[in-house]
Amino acid sequence: MATEAITKAQLVDLLIGSNLGIGESDTEREERLGAIAALEPQNPTLIPTTAGDRLTGDWKLLYTTSRGILGLNRPPFLKLGTVYQSVRAAEKRIYNIAEVNNNLSFLAGVVSVGANFEVLSHTRVQVKFERAVVGLKNWIQYAGPETFTERLDAPKRQPALDTNFEQEKQQGWLEITKLDDDLRIGRGNEGSVFVLKKV
Repeated sequence: MATEAITKAQLVDLLIGSNLGIGESDTEREERLGAIAALEPQNPTLIPTTAGDRLTGDWKLLYTTSRGILGLNRPPFLKLGTVYQSVRAAEKRIYNIAEVNNNLSFLAGVVSVGANFEVLSHTRVQVKFERAVVGLKNWIQYAGPETFTERLDAPKRQPALDTNFEQEKQQGWLEITKLDDDLRIGRGNEGSVFVLKKV
């Protein structure tokens, strides 16, 4: 499949069972990355960084090679759950939200960061991370990305590990290689690949 033409539906089917990429073999990774690369040229959005309506929304991560994200899965203590990236294009804001679970449901947590972004080109944005909130879902009353993004922008501190970054030290770029109404593929400055489906 990796070397042949592929449809969006076929790619989504291939990635749904990937567990975000956790524990995949070299062969599985090669097949998935080949399929992603085969779909990227089928991009209906020529200038994705100005396609605010398509970019804006809550995106669920289907697959990634990011060591930073996959590293949150640390069995037997932690299990990475659903990961979201929420984009608010008009405000030039991005929020990464990872749900982290364990054997005790009341200790389920959230790892989240808020960031500004700046358009660098037709396909690339510079991302500057400014705030991180890490805490238990119950304590911070987490109910999903839709409302939690507003709290990441509020000046009031959350009942959690709530800290600010020095933006000049915590930044990177993201290349948007495919964007349509409900699927987005991106490649980061550290070589990571991200495939997300709009919620």
